Amino acid sequence: MSRWWDRYGFRTILIVVALIIALWVKQTQAAFLSEAYSFVVSPFQSQKQLAIEDRLTNARILELEQRLTELNRQNQQLKQLLNYADAQTVKTIATPVIQRSRDRWWNRVTLGKGSQDGINPGYIVMGIGGLAGRVTHVTPHTSQVLLISDNTSRVGAVLSRNRQLGYIKGKGSSMVVMHFFEQVTDIKSGDQVATSSLSKLYPPGLPIGQVKSTKQQKDNALEVEVELTAPIDILEWVVVQSFEPRLN
Repeated sequence: MSRWWDRYGFRTILIVVALIIALWVKQTQAAFLSEAYSFVVSPFQSQKQLAIEDRLTNARILELEQRLTELNRQNQQLKQLLNYADAQTVKTIATPVIQRSRDRWWNRVTLGKGSQDGINPGYIVMGIGGLAGRVTHVTPHTSQVLLISDNTSRVGAVLSRNRQLGYIKGKGSSMVVMHFFEQVTDIKSGDQVATSSLSKLYPPGLPIGQVKSTKQQKDNALEVEVELTAPIDILEWVVVQSFEPRLN
């Protein structure tokens, strides 16, 4: 017996201990191991959770900063337009641009006010910096605007410096072309262009843009490229100005 114990005793003890541990784990449903595992990994889980919370917090802060920046920019635009409207002697209505088609970006826009707000067809639309277009159709709550950059748009114009008369024609961009009724040679880059008294659809004296370049045509007529002063491509707010067009 002594020899057997010396040979197998330690191994037997290990087997018995292993059986006891296995039985205990089974009865406790490995609760101890779960607690031990939780204790070991909990610091890492806490760090991961903190990292997620920090990321979400930073994202929220960035969102609020962007919202604030956007509101400040819109308020600045609206303030500039309202200052312009206050300086006018005619009826003006400030309104947002609520719709424009991507494939007709330079042609038309839809405003967020209409006939119930006092807007009628023929009214003039001004952006920050100058003339933007005119109202062509209205509903009770919206207005359609034909922009002066539209290819079909024609506006009677005058060079402010030397009073040379002509008209501008839209070309679907921030540039329009000015044609003159008579041959003109005295034109300089930077010359200001405004609506003329000959225009039937617009009142005189509204700023349109400034001369950027000139080009001699085959018939010796001078074609002048004018850059619009109103940022028509990024219009968000406009001022609608009452006007009765002379259709006859």
